[in-house]
Amino acid sequence: MILEESRYTHEPVLLAETLERLVTDKGGLYLDATLGLGGHSEALLNTLSAQGKVLGLDADPEALAEAGHRLGAHSGRFHSVRSNFRSLGSVLEKEGFFPLTGALFDLGVSSLQLDKPSRGFSFMREGPLDMRLGPDSGLTAEQIVNRWPAEQIAMLLKEFGEEPEADKIARAIVARRAKKPLTTTLELAACVESVVPRTGHHPATRTFQALRIAVNQELEALTRGLEAVVPYLKNGGRLCVITFHSLEDRIVKNVFASFVAQGSCAYLGKGDAKSAIAPTAEEIARNPRSRSAKLRVIEKKR
Repeated sequence: MILEESRYTHEPVLLAETLERLVTDKGGLYLDATLGLGGHSEALLNTLSAQGKVLGLDADPEALAEAGHRLGAHSGRFHSVRSNFRSLGSVLEKEGFFPLTGALFDLGVSSLQLDKPSRGFSFMREGPLDMRLGPDSGLTAEQIVNRWPAEQIAMLLKEFGEEPEADKIARAIVARRAKKPLTTTLELAACVESVVPRTGHHPATRTFQALRIAVNQELEALTRGLEAVVPYLKNGGRLCVITFHSLEDRIVKNVFASFVAQGSCAYLGKGDAKSAIAPTAEEIARNPRSRSAKLRVIEKKR
């Protein structure tokens, strides 16, 4: 039985650190490229002056509805659009929402996706093997695990999950589906756990990460989104990105480094240069999901 939740708890990660670096003009235009449940946007709107505005993007219609409910008091200063951030350039043009004073990317999945079993993101709760962030994606995790050959599944787990037991897991998936197709999250988690022992994190953590990234083409979208947003920043505008795993963080570091090498952007200061900002021990204790978060920031120069 799948239980649904009508409201979701959500604590934005690295909130104080992000606002401190993102907001340089309280009357400016700010883009929240990954709106989610609206936690960062809400804090941003509360920080800005009456002239400051925020545009939020999200591919998930459920997230937009929840964020709209949360941010209803800011009507006139907040607007949202259903879009993947790979299309943010066309959205900003259509909305006439630029030059931006700041832009924020808070990557990964939100509490809405993780805590709602029917979305299929969690290996801890029974749900369908879906994992789509938005309804426009035709591919699902169920299609991958039941149709792809073992070699292709193993390659996916290695590339997007950095899973050392990728070959073993891929063979187990193919053997299991030969008897009966895998259709639920707990079935897949049990299949992975049958060949990979528990040592700290759940054995299926990397497998679920890899499938989610593949289904939503997240890494390609991230590269395109970062490259698209900088031209819409005003001089002195800031780009803040919060990552949660090494694959995302590596892309952000490389894209930032390319902008700095071109001379279009600069790292902020000595303290924020090439090193990421991590959550405090207090935040991690309060919100364990923040433990792997990293914040990186660059400023547009020309």
